[in-house]
Amino acid sequence: MEIVKLDDLAKNIRKDIITVSYLHKVPHLGSCLSIVDILTVLYFKYLNISSDNLNSENRDRFILSKGHAVPALYQVLKAKSILTSDELKDYGSDGSYFAEHPPASGIDGIEAATGSLGHGLPIGLGISLSLDIKELDAKTVVLLGDGECNEGSVWEAAMMASSNKTKNLIAIIDFNKWQATDRSKEVLSLDPLSDKWESFGWEVYECDGNDTKSLIKVLDKIFNSDEKKPKVLIAHTVKGKGISFMEDDNNWHYRTPNKEEYENAMLEMEID
Repeated sequence: MEIVKLDDLAKNIRKDIITVSYLHKVPHLGSCLSIVDILTVLYFKYLNISSDNLNSENRDRFILSKGHAVPALYQVLKAKSILTSDELKDYGSDGSYFAEHPPASGIDGIEAATGSLGHGLPIGLGISLSLDIKELDAKTVVLLGDGECNEGSVWEAAMMASSNKTKNLIAIIDFNKWQATDRSKEVLSLDPLSDKWESFGWEVYECDGNDTKSLIKVLDKIFNSDEKKPKVLIAHTVKGKGISFMEDDNNWHYRTPNKEEYENAMLEMEID
């Protein structure tokens, strides 16, 4: 897809995410909005995932390790015609399959239950190793939060991945510089993050994770790399990206918009 079409699609997905948050009082808006551009580019340009191949062993796998941002993934899966608006209408309601974190089963396009941070990369590593054993060339992509990289299980998986030369495992860090309660560097500093991953034996890339052109430039390199090692993309993003009064404001980790805020957000995206 052309960059302008991907940007328009990302804008519509942002509208849907904010609408769901407003109607169903679902939080984590900031965390969702920071990853929209990443998910849009992945699903509509790179990942071999569609409604036609969900049971194929040759499909690519995507795991949202920062599971609290699943409203963004649900909307992307809807845009891919894997999920429907009718299925999502009871999202966040008692008894709904569509919980505020990805469930273990029952939803097309969801590969694993996540939300207990630090689990997604080990799961993705296991999947990638199994694909290697079966001599399948499918990619496994895991999207983590920067605060999630505080978890020891992330680095255990990172060591094992490089040791096993899992060349088709790709980690993407949503580096929006915030955790639930404070700046990431104030909770537990990750610097120098790129050097850490490189020292663990990974092929390291960085880009602006909210810029489609920047994402495409680096993902082209990642998806076409012949290096026999896992790859990690440190995607520098803005929490709450796309809505001026939400951007880089950590209150939107837990807040949901009131009527005025919702209307202002919709108006702002129309003006853009």
